[in-house]
Amino acid sequence: MAAPKIFASKIGLIAATVGSAVGLGNVWRFPAEVQEGGGAAFLIIYICCVVLLGIPVMLSEFALGRAGRSDAVGSLKNIGAGRGWQLVGGWAIAASYIILCFYMVVAGWTFEYLWQSISGGLFAPEATTTGLNAHFSAKMETFITESYNPLINTYIMIAINIAVLIAGVQKGIERLSNIAMPILFLILLVMVGVSLSLPGAMDGVSFFLKPDFSKITATTVIDALGQAFFSLSLGMGILITYSGYFPKENKLLKTAVTVSALDLLVAIMMGLIIFPAVTSFGLGGESLRGATLVFVTLPEVFANMPATQLWSILFFLLLTVAALTSTISIAEVSVAFICDRFRTKRWKSVLIVMLPLLLFSSVCSLSMGPLSHITVAGLNIFDLLDTIATNIMLPTGSIFLCIYMGWIAPKNLFVNQLTNNGSLKSNFIPVAIFIVRYVAPILIAGVLISNFI
Repeated sequence: MAAPKIFASKIGLIAATVGSAVGLGNVWRFPAEVQEGGGAAFLIIYICCVVLLGIPVMLSEFALGRAGRSDAVGSLKNIGAGRGWQLVGGWAIAASYIILCFYMVVAGWTFEYLWQSISGGLFAPEATTTGLNAHFSAKMETFITESYNPLINTYIMIAINIAVLIAGVQKGIERLSNIAMPILFLILLVMVGVSLSLPGAMDGVSFFLKPDFSKITATTVIDALGQAFFSLSLGMGILITYSGYFPKENKLLKTAVTVSALDLLVAIMMGLIIFPAVTSFGLGGESLRGATLVFVTLPEVFANMPATQLWSILFFLLLTVAALTSTISIAEVSVAFICDRFRTKRWKSVLIVMLPLLLFSSVCSLSMGPLSHITVAGLNIFDLLDTIATNIMLPTGSIFLCIYMGWIAPKNLFVNQLTNNGSLKSNFIPVAIFIVRYVAPILIAGVLISNFI
């Protein structure tokens, strides 16, 4: 008998939802945004974006999902949305699947680095205290661009996703989250302690927590808003799908605040790991961006530390856990859609969603190496899908979702979901509804337009 489609406990609910939000975005983009945005100046704006915009939009997705009790399309249909508005849900599902195609490749990279850390291959034999940057840059080039090894690691991550997803909501997603998220936070806590103990670490902390307001521009605000939406998994259909598994008595506002606070905590803890570490060893600049930070700069930091292999294993275990919980939540959006729309058994739905990734993710992986000559508008296939999904589809879907929940949805549906049919009260609820109606669509449109300027 299949496990019921509802989270069994409050802890499991929070762990799964936080796991869907906490991902490589907290590592991949956040440090570079902080560095360019004036340290804590960016952090302050980012926190404001999370509290004043991220939480209200998250609440709109929670309200829709719990009211509709289905996938991103079915939830809209179940609350009476017309076919045109149901396309908004379909748009979110399409965006999430495109993201899944290339995100699974990145998850494979993190798994490769975890294995290389465990085996010692990442640091031996040529890694020394001199020429480390060139060594790790060459390693990254090899691991990411070669033909076969990235594919094998991608397939391993796909297989793990399939196993967890087939197990179901309680026995798969919730059980994994209950184990993975405590491990993730424990590793973060340990690495924060280690990073803060390094020589000169306080200089990095000072940069991270001391605001430089002279660097704040309109672009900084737009970047902070984009980071908040991406980090909280808004517009992907994930939160709509997961909230369909929330018990009826769950307090949506409390859940949204808890998930946002924990996601924010992860970002801050990553800052307290990265900035003291790179400052201690005189690194920084462009090395704080994306793959260079994760696969070159931080291994260089570990190589300069005692117990090099241990810290590398812990860090890449952290990243692999974050990548796994993220890919599972992204995949669940499409799995729920297939299950609910076509009434197929869960295991069949999982295979329908995941097996095509053996082709799609392979193409994304090979586009970093053997197929890199295939470009559109100067972008390889991997970067093209990333740009289409994150810069165009996610903000566009969020705008229409806010318009629907703010203006079109059945009267009092939003309020009834947030108050559990009048049994709860909060002064923030009217503010959240106002933001979803009037503020969020305009600001998200600003982010969308900025991507083309």
